[in-house]
Order: sequence, then structure tokens, then C-alpha cells
Amino acid sequence: MWSRPKMAPNSIHWFRKGLRLHDNPALREAVKGAGTVRCVYFLDPWFAGSSNVGVNRWRFLLQCLEDLDASLRKLNSRLFVIRGQPANVFPRLFKEWKISRLTFEYDSEPFGKERDAAIKKLAMEAGVEVIVKISHTLYDLDKIIELNGAQPPLTYKRFQTLISRLDPPEMPVETLSDSFMGRCVTPISEDHGDKYGVPSLEELGFDIEGLPTAVWPGGETEALTRIERHLERKAWVANFERPRMNANSLLASPTGLSPYLRFGCLSCRLFYFKLTDLYRKVKKNSSPPLSLYGQLLWREWRGNPICVRIPWDRNMEALAKWAEAKTGFPWIDAIMTQLRQEGWIHHLARHAVACFLTRGDLWISWEEGMKVFEELLLDADWSVNAGSWMWLSCSSFFQQFFHCYCPVGFGRRTDPNGDFIRRYLPILRGFPAKYIYDPWNAPESVQAAAKCIIGVHYPKPMVHHAEASRLNIERMKQIYQQLSRYRGLGKINQSDLWSPVEPCGPNSD
Repeated sequence: MWSRPKMAPNSIHWFRKGLRLHDNPALREAVKGAGTVRCVYFLDPWFAGSSNVGVNRWRFLLQCLEDLDASLRKLNSRLFVIRGQPANVFPRLFKEWKISRLTFEYDSEPFGKERDAAIKKLAMEAGVEVIVKISHTLYDLDKIIELNGAQPPLTYKRFQTLISRLDPPEMPVETLSDSFMGRCVTPISEDHGDKYGVPSLEELGFDIEGLPTAVWPGGETEALTRIERHLERKAWVANFERPRMNANSLLASPTGLSPYLRFGCLSCRLFYFKLTDLYRKVKKNSSPPLSLYGQLLWREWRGNPICVRIPWDRNMEALAKWAEAKTGFPWIDAIMTQLRQEGWIHHLARHAVACFLTRGDLWISWEEGMKVFEELLLDADWSVNAGSWMWLSCSSFFQQFFHCYCPVGFGRRTDPNGDFIRRYLPILRGFPAKYIYDPWNAPESVQAAAKCIIGVHYPKPMVHHAEASRLNIERMKQIYQQLSRYRGLGKINQSDLWSPVEPCGPNSD
């Protein structure tokens, strides 16, 4: 009996993160055996103007989309940037483009799961097959939770134990190429640029006058260049240890990768296997330690529902001073200025400003700090950002609240000459190194010579660090003692609790 040949499907690949052609299994599924493929990205212009995402993050995203479009052009395809909400627009696209297959990368974040469930339902109603692939994380995060008795692991050590029981991550898939595209085509209209082009920052309502050049250019092309530079540092890999903090490490590095991993311009699996191969070559086939993958694995540790309820102060004025780099502590203010200007700060600098805002000095909730980082940080992955803030505020994962970063001494040890402060706080440039971390202690003659009178040209410290941190350690101690009694864990070791606050030196008060 004669049967009609099966029609090649018309596919949509939906980009969200995973803004790349290399190691993109969902994209390859869209193309495989398809007659047509359209790669879409949804952008809500109203959301751009009203969201809490800063201009640096929007610029990075738009550069990623421009780079993606340029790469697709080489395959005689294009990126379709669609204005509107996916749930509102997809039903029309399914009909208009006669779509029978939708593919996208798995999103493990709560908002993403909810959104994707709604889109799957719409697709099913329209008779559209949905294919979802995991590639933003090394592992299937649901399997980690399943392996732990359907509970998220609450310590990093437990998380590492679970990881060691899993199979290694899957190898990256090949980059989308002409040969793989085969007969699959992308229908492109002459007015594609007008209808589906990548918008500019101005079109999204941002004022770009005076906006400095991007320190972190967005896109897969830049990400792949950076990973090669990163791996050239063979000595670092061979003698893997924590990079030592110094004045240069506080600045953005041309080998930095975190924003590219966050937006998926760089595959974490590609990074994982390139790192593994290099380590084995240098170390003559020995197995890499888990610590080598520390920054990658931290992204996988998600789903913790437990957070100590701490009665933080609600002080909007103090929060604003911290966020706007007006605390009067040059080390803290220089870090927050770099964050606002460039969209990135070193991870130990993050520790310093997070401790200052929460348990160290201001006793303000980590959730407020998380919102500021979400707005300004290029690499603010939702789960990593929340987890890091819970950790640094001793609300979860980490309870050594008696270790407190000093907003004077920490910076001084890192960069004794104060070059970092001079770079981001030029008002303090004239202070000698002796006083640049605590300019309020400088004699009036020194302040006058530096052309910066403290309290006039630069603010006085908003808190007395030694007093505030001692009070906050006492507050936290009482919270944890109550918690340990409630859980029946016995008393907290008093000697541990009274480890001294990190010393600030003679000129810190």
C-alpha cells in the first residue's frame, strides 16, 4: 500500500542561556532531519526599561545576541529576536511558521521551570513536539537530589560526595556546521533586520552618554578566545592552588570566564574537558582533583531550601550608601565603584562587601545585597548569587560568623600601596599609602595636601567597624546558640565563638 512520505519537520530552537553554536545539543536536535529551522530569542522591551538589570548586563546580552546572529549568518541562517513574552507569542509562531518541533536547553531555576512547563503545555496543545537537553550544567541536577534521598545536599562536602558517585559529565557535542545543517534552511525575509534584528541599548531606553567601553565584551567568539588564553596558563593548572590575591588580580582579566559561563556563551562541559585534558598532559595522566573544577561545581549546587532566619535591620539609607559607594571606607567604596562601572569584581572583593553589608558592619539582609548584585554583576547566575550571599552572611552553608573581613586591613594586605583605590576613587589619589585605607586618620595637613577633606570631599566612615563587628558577632552567636538548642545539637564551643575579629591595625578605628 502506498503511503505519503513523512514531511521534514519545521523547527524552532529557543535560545535563553546557551548563547552559542558549540556544544549545543538542543540546537542540533532542532536541525536534525528538519526542513526549516528558526532560532529565536525573546526580548521584552518593556521589561528592559523596568527591570532591575543594569546597563552593563544589557549591553553584554545584546553583544552576545549580535555575535550569535553573525555566527548563524555564516550558516545561511539568522537569529530572530522577537519582542514580547514567549507564552503570548509562541501560539502565533507555531501557526504562522507551521512548526512541528520546539527545542531548548533545560533551565534548572524555579522561574525557568515554571515558564517552560507553561510553554510545553502550549506546544502540546498545538501538536508541537518538544525536545529539551541539559547543557548549562555539567550534571543532571535532579539526579543529584534524587541520589540524596530526594533532598538537596546542604553542605558542599556532601555535594562533592554525591558528584563522585555519578558518571563523569557527557562530552560536548560538535559545533553546528554547514555539513550538519545539510538541507535544513532558515526562511529569511528582506525586512528581517527591521522585524527581528538585535536592538540597540538606546532602543531599549538606556541613556548611553558617557558609558565607558565594555571591559567584558559579550559573545561566544570572545568566550572561545578567552578559554584558549585561560588554558595557556599551564603553570597555574599544573600546580593548581588558589590564585594568590594581589593588586592585579582585583582587575578584570583577559582570561576571565565567569560572565561567559553565566550567559552560556561558553559551554561548561567544553571548559571541564579542556581543563581535564590539559591537567593530564601536564601531570602525566594523573586524575585531576575535584578542587580543579571548584568554580564550575559551585554552579551545580542548587535547591537548598534552608536559610537561618536572622532578624536583620531594615535601613534603606545605609543600604543606599553601600550600593552607591558612599560608606566612607575606601576599600569597600572602590569595590562597589568597580562593580557599577564594569559589572565584575574579584570573588574575594565580593566577600569583603557582602560581609560589610550583612554580618560584619551594617546588619542588613543578604537578600538586599543579592538584588544589587543581580542588577550589576554580569555573572550573577540566580542560584550562585543567592547561594553565595547566604554563605557569606552565615545564613546557610557556612557558620563561621566569628571570622569577619576588616574593611581596612583586608584591602591593605592585598594592595599595600592602594593602587586599586586610586584607580576607582580618584578623589583619594593624593593620599599617601599610609592613610589611603583609613583617610579619616590622616592629619589635616595630609588631607589638605591631598586636596580631599574627609567629611567634605569624601564621606566619613558610616560605622565604627570594631564596635559594629563585635556587636554583630554577639548577635549572631546568640542566634546560633538558640538554633543549636532548638535542634538539640548541644552547646556551641565558646572558644570557637570568640576567635577574634580580623585585626585592622593601629589606624583602623
